[in-house]
Amino acid sequence: MQLKILPSAFSVIKLDPAEAIPSWAVSDEFVSITKTDEELSIVCPTENIPAEADISAAEHEWSCIKIEGVLDFSLTGILASLANPLAENHISIFALSTYNTDFLMVKSHALKKAKEVLTAEGHSILSS
Repeated sequence: MQLKILPSAFSVIKLDPAEAIPSWAVSDEFVSITKTDEELSIVCPTENIPAEADISAAEHEWSCIKIEGVLDFSLTGILASLANPLAENHISIFALSTYNTDFLMVKSHALKKAKEVLTAEGHSILSS
């Protein structure tokens, strides 16, 4: 499988579910916004977050690995083929999916090891 490391550093942010989606959260880069009755969860480039942003909770220093191409909904085991070897090497993930593909977030300090593990499993990492 071909993978691509997105160039930005990302943050995972939790806001109150009653809040509107902040304008700074939306950009031309990868962004994920999920709303439940318990939270408004935003993944966006860290550089987008203004210093004065009122944030309930945040995790910073995430790197994003994108599975290249469009994945058919009938495919099975895609995330498992990536998540399992990372878990076996004690690398935690934050997984996200879109209509087209899947994304894995790993802490930036673990990115080098994650790339080594995934390459050893036969996945190729494209230059960003």
